Amino acid sequence: MNDERNSNRVQDEQKVSSGETVAEAPLIQTPPEFAFADEEARAVISGEIIAGTSLWRDAWRRLLKNKLAVFGMFAVVIVALASFVGPTLIKRSTGYSYDFIPRDGSLTKSFAPFHGPDGRFSWVHPMGTDNAGRDIMARVLSGGQISLMVALIATLVSLLIGVSYGAIAGYIGGRLDDLMMRIVDVLYSLPYVIVVIVLLALLPAKTPTGQLAELFIALGAVSWLTMARIVRGQVMSLKNQEFVLAARATGVSTPKIIFRHLVPNALGPVIVYATLTIPTVILSEAFLSFLGLGVRPPRVSWGSLAAEGAQNLAVYPWQMIFPAVTMALMLFSLNFVGDGLRDALDPQMRKK
Repeated sequence: MNDERNSNRVQDEQKVSSGETVAEAPLIQTPPEFAFADEEARAVISGEIIAGTSLWRDAWRRLLKNKLAVFGMFAVVIVALASFVGPTLIKRSTGYSYDFIPRDGSLTKSFAPFHGPDGRFSWVHPMGTDNAGRDIMARVLSGGQISLMVALIATLVSLLIGVSYGAIAGYIGGRLDDLMMRIVDVLYSLPYVIVVIVLLALLPAKTPTGQLAELFIALGAVSWLTMARIVRGQVMSLKNQEFVLAARATGVSTPKIIFRHLVPNALGPVIVYATLTIPTVILSEAFLSFLGLGVRPPRVSWGSLAAEGAQNLAVYPWQMIFPAVTMALMLFSLNFVGDGLRDALDPQMRKK
């Protein structure tokens, strides 16, 4: 038996030394899950060059294959650019801003979209005007600025609090972890609207800018709970890995291990949930503004515009349709992007 194996090995070495290709040599049958690695090994033996890749590059490629996610990205970019650039362009071209009320009394009423004061077709007000004669398109785009700013800043606040809180609780563990998670459970049991109302009442603002800052803090203070739980679970699954043990053995401090080694390795779920937090915050701000607890005049948001339009829905439906459709487009697009990122960053999707 040993003589036969030695003779087969000598024959294989003679084939390789004689210049035969790898394809002519006997093939080793590999399971399907190891087929990709087997192809790489053959390419290395044959001298082929393999282009390097990474998790983020693979995720980007998978994201581009998701048509809904690509549509969501385009819609988010277009609405965001229109919200931050559109009001300036409208004011320079037509002279109307989100708070401009015409001096002529005949113009201080609601006109239908693409209609002028004489009832004829006009490009001046593509979305019509409100009861005070203010251009709805300028108000919708200006409201988009406030809604997106509230969502982005509140999401950043929730990321700062939630990631730090969850990472510390997950890494340290023990009684501190139990105490910190029980605090999260208690806050979860409270309705977020009540918490936001209490925070806004405790921090009275005298200016619209100060009220916006309070809204940023209030929404960010109630949207970090789920983020903390997600990061805690990720850190608990990573803290016993070899790279963390090596960092401990070399004397790296606990804060550096948490924020330099563990948090970067948990960025995938964090990014996914952050994209899903933005539409949640937009909807929360719209709900608060609808109740009169959000953005105050003269500033506007999608929620306050929808609240104003709801009062005249039966007579002037365009006052509510345009802000509601714009907000719905942004919410759906952000959810499409979040779902696409979740699928793209899922390790199981790479096998497919």
